[in-house]
Amino acid sequence: MRFRSSLLPALALTLAACHQTPRPAAAPTPPPLSSAIDELRRDIDATLAAPDLARAYWGILVTSLRTGDTVYALNAGRLLMPGSAIKIATLAAAAERLGWNYAYDTHVLGSGAINAGVLNGDLLVVGSGDPSIVDAAHLFDIWADSLKASGVRVIAGRIVGDDNVFDDERFGPGWTWEDLADRDGAAIGGLQYNENVALATIAPGLGLGAAAQITVTPRGHGLTVVSRVSTSPAGTGAAVQVRRPSGSNRLELEGTVPLGGVPVLRTVAVENPTLFFVTALREALVARGVDVRGPAVDIDDITDAPSRTGGVPLITYTSPPLSALAVRMMKNSQNLYAETLLKTMGSLVNAPTWEASLQEERATLERWGVAPAGLVQVDGSGLSRYNYVSPESLVAILAHVDRDERLRDPFEAALPVAGRDGTLAARMRGTPAENNARAKTGTLANTRSLAGYVTDADGNPLAFAIVANNYGNVPPDVVTAAIDRIVVRLALLRRRSS
Repeated sequence: MRFRSSLLPALALTLAACHQTPRPAAAPTPPPLSSAIDELRRDIDATLAAPDLARAYWGILVTSLRTGDTVYALNAGRLLMPGSAIKIATLAAAAERLGWNYAYDTHVLGSGAINAGVLNGDLLVVGSGDPSIVDAAHLFDIWADSLKASGVRVIAGRIVGDDNVFDDERFGPGWTWEDLADRDGAAIGGLQYNENVALATIAPGLGLGAAAQITVTPRGHGLTVVSRVSTSPAGTGAAVQVRRPSGSNRLELEGTVPLGGVPVLRTVAVENPTLFFVTALREALVARGVDVRGPAVDIDDITDAPSRTGGVPLITYTSPPLSALAVRMMKNSQNLYAETLLKTMGSLVNAPTWEASLQEERATLERWGVAPAGLVQVDGSGLSRYNYVSPESLVAILAHVDRDERLRDPFEAALPVAGRDGTLAARMRGTPAENNARAKTGTLANTRSLAGYVTDADGNPLAFAIVANNYGNVPPDVVTAAIDRIVVRLALLRRRSS
């Protein structure tokens, strides 16, 4: 039985709502008035010269997508740490390499004969890396009902998770230990469930000083909770720290939550995505009346693994297409999706490691004219501080995508829209950039970036990349505000005489 994703209609509606209509043909624009460009450059220079920003290192490039002319440039060829703006490179290459219709299939197989309602063997789940299987879809309940409908009431063996489509390196090069316990640093695997994170809900106790009430969902998370969170006086602020030591399933919570206050929510990455997947599936099967006699196991932890060949096909689940997955990846800056797409490119040539996958990506981008020296990339999401890219390279990718009708619309539709959605929902509201600029944000310690598209006041489309590094103790919001001022100024650019 084949299932199409229950998420597909919602994601498709989201994609349609932010879909770029084809850019109308326009009459040739008169040559830029040098005074207008000069004034723009003076205004951007003045923004960067503010005392709080004087010590920061900036790289900026703005070009016209119609003429290819440079509108503004500063350190455009320098290598800078981009944060999540590197997802532009990952998605562009994946769209070229995989195609926007690419989807992930997850196969459920029986490793033995089915007699009188009993599967005399293991239930084997073979993953392809689908990052979109989430608890909210109740997918495993649907699978359980499907198995019962096909006559399977008892599974005599185990629930075995086969994640071998990717290698076993779960964390990207250069990821810091602080990242590994939360959503941003979730481990990558061939079987992925609930974006490989659990949600801890920390509610106040019944009285002052009482222990907080802790709930962790979804099922199958496998975390052992150790809580030192107590209930503080009503009206005080909540302060909860979360820690999961690397290599451990121990979830440590410490701090206070106010009496009568709303629960505090914290996400925490699980240690083993494959075990998380099959444990949650086993619990769902049991809860829906399927008797599972064996445990849930990771195929890497057993020596008598069932074979993919010869198994009885029971369920095939297909993810939404890449065009829909890209919306979640870019608008919400979802790292797991980016790393999955990167390793998927490698899996096409049976080399699903970070380095081999990056070689596939680099080969694609080099064919587009992106110089290897301008893009030093070690992961797909930008979480690593080993990533470096020049504004020139980011703009070259953006310009190529815009010229390619196969790539352009789904790519631009996936980008956050200023003042409207994603990581730009609260930025540039009430300005000419609102509902105009579409761009990918980047955020790391001492790094803020924004790269994408904006249309100026004459209707001319521009591609831009703005990266700020090494701004020290300056509040990040100050740097972000400066980036937004530059984009708004680009939206105000008018070359023509009134």
